[in-house]
Amino acid sequence: MQTELSKQLGVEHAVFGFTPFPAVAAAISRAGGFGVLGAVRYTAPGDLERDLDWIEAHVDGKPYGLDVVMPAKKVEGVTEADVEAMIPAAHREFVRETLAKYGVPELAEGEVSGWRITGWMEQVARRQLDVAFDYPIRLLANALGSPPADIVARAHERGVLVAALAGSARHARKHRDGGIDIVVAQGYEAGGHTGEIASMVLTPEVVEAVDPLPVLAAGGIGSGQQIAAALALGAQGVWLGSVWLTTAEADLRSSALTRKLLAAGSGDTVRSRALTGKPARQLRTEWTDAWDAADGPGTLPMPLQGLLVAEAVSRIQKYEIDPLLGTPVGQIVGRMNDVRGVQAVFDDLTRGFERAVDRVNRIAGRSGT
Repeated sequence: MQTELSKQLGVEHAVFGFTPFPAVAAAISRAGGFGVLGAVRYTAPGDLERDLDWIEAHVDGKPYGLDVVMPAKKVEGVTEADVEAMIPAAHREFVRETLAKYGVPELAEGEVSGWRITGWMEQVARRQLDVAFDYPIRLLANALGSPPADIVARAHERGVLVAALAGSARHARKHRDGGIDIVVAQGYEAGGHTGEIASMVLTPEVVEAVDPLPVLAAGGIGSGQQIAAALALGAQGVWLGSVWLTTAEADLRSSALTRKLLAAGSGDTVRSRALTGKPARQLRTEWTDAWDAADGPGTLPMPLQGLLVAEAVSRIQKYEIDPLLGTPVGQIVGRMNDVRGVQAVFDDLTRGFERAVDRVNRIAGRSGT
């Protein structure tokens, strides 16, 4: 599963694996892919440095990258407290009532919410990059589109390629014009923040829009056959995230959540603003239903919604409140039916890819006779 891009980066397979777990990122790179560590949850000083040190020690010299969530435009002088003050009291009361309805216990005194993610704030993301650029990362990806121009320049000065996610050809062209090296065409089926266009339609549109820039296909991909289809559509690789959630190396810290993922079908996800304020595909739960209901208060824009629900999500996950328990995941969850190691996932991907290529070659051979 090699392409010009994978050769450029020195990896065996053109499989880029996004994950919040350092052990998964390292395992992806060791297996011949390209591991990309999600940085958005790293807000405490030293935590990102600790985990990048760990990856360096366990990646066997293979290349890896970092994914941040950084707005393209600078926002000066806005603090977390300023944002908190914008959250309406009625929304806070809705959260309290919903948690009380399901009997969700409080966190212990002094316990900090693990979901209080402030990595979307520019000053936090810049601190993350100050750390990351001291490591030999080969790729910087931004989940909110093109990063600021000075960040692109800093990356290029260090020989780091820059990737940005796009949900439309229009977004992709903006990335190209902003000096981005790789565009990730993320289809409607993907987990997390995603747009309205399905991967089968989006991928060739983006390939054509930004040619000759390399494009990675994302969304609804979890088999070697689907990787072959993505490459046939013009992509130079695939960007996979959801499939790693049920690997042995992942650390969900919730056996109940793992069971829900293993049991879920492809129709058990929903695009909801409940988690961050932007449409994000996740498991459908009574929590997402409550926020999406017509008689609810409605979600707040990003980043207000994320700060509003941070403690609630932590409480739901800590105490494994099953009706409310969910996580961002794509429609490919219907294929995630057992816990396997990352290497086993790669073995399955390569076998499926070879079968798909052989099948197409046989068809092409017969049609040419």
